[in-house]
Amino acid sequence: MTKLLIVSDSAELAADITGQVAGFLDTHHVHSAEIAETAPDDYVIVDIDLADGDTVATLRHWLGRRPVDGKVVFIVEPRIRRQAVQAFAIGATDVMSRPVDASALLAKLFTGREASVDVSTAIPDADAVLIGVGALQDAFEAACAGAPLDLPSIEGAGDVIVSHIKLDGLAHWIGNVRKHHGQTYQHCLLVTGVAVSFGQKLGFGESDQRRLALAGLLHDIGKARIPIAILEKPGPLSEDEMSVMRQHPTLGIEVLRPVRTLPPLLRDIVLHHHEYLDGSGYPDGLRSAEISDLVRITTIADVFGALMERRAYKPPLSSEAAYDIVKGMGPKLDRDLVREFARVVGQPIR
Repeated sequence: MTKLLIVSDSAELAADITGQVAGFLDTHHVHSAEIAETAPDDYVIVDIDLADGDTVATLRHWLGRRPVDGKVVFIVEPRIRRQAVQAFAIGATDVMSRPVDASALLAKLFTGREASVDVSTAIPDADAVLIGVGALQDAFEAACAGAPLDLPSIEGAGDVIVSHIKLDGLAHWIGNVRKHHGQTYQHCLLVTGVAVSFGQKLGFGESDQRRLALAGLLHDIGKARIPIAILEKPGPLSEDEMSVMRQHPTLGIEVLRPVRTLPPLLRDIVLHHHEYLDGSGYPDGLRSAEISDLVRITTIADVFGALMERRAYKPPLSSEAAYDIVKGMGPKLDRDLVREFARVVGQPIR
């Protein structure tokens, strides 16, 4: 019989869930304070107090060890959206409200990701931005401290963004992201949205869209090790400051080195998203065939996202003006992809 691990700080709540799935699953319960002594199973139910910061931090780290295709369903209070937001940020693959219904729970555990609940209907767009910001804050803090990144939480944030771009489109996403004042996080979220939208216009499947989302969120992770005075300077950088800033791709690879499960193509994007086809980019001066398609896509998204940013020393450009600049870069960018990118900016974004 398939095993189900129930993580709860209440034996009574765990017993209630066990009663619901008796005869279908072999359940066992571990108290939330004792999860470090075990490992996540393929199927996990979490029913804890999400206001307990210490428990939540431990759980987020613990869920980072779950199997690649594992399912984690959080039980949340009905009509309290922030709990769903927090659950997905911690590592949930799905959420459900009390009272627990056996058939609904089994459906969430044993249907594919695409058949699961659409997080875009469960989480408002503004809260989806907060999930992205939260994942980036955790990632940048870990990078600064030399601690391992919580990859499942970053992937979960990417999944939420993919759903929202698909439902509401890029213009709506950019409008919400621009309300965030952290310059680096704003840029990462804009690039993520642009890359995902581009992938959707190119007909990419869900898995490739999720890869683009993860790439967008992580592409500038090396900036966590750039001095804040340079990173958040309210004006153009000097030549010396730009020289320091250009170290961020190689610093990003150092940050990601301990993340063994990160695919090589994601590392390629982090290291080479500032490379140009004519060899004028950095850090390796790559040319043409040396630059992969996903790097080319992310580079276009990175340039366009930077032009669309709202900064203290410049207003954001309209999508048409930004696209004109992208086109004007000529041999630096993939001409075929730039032509296809026009479909992303087909609806004006101001």
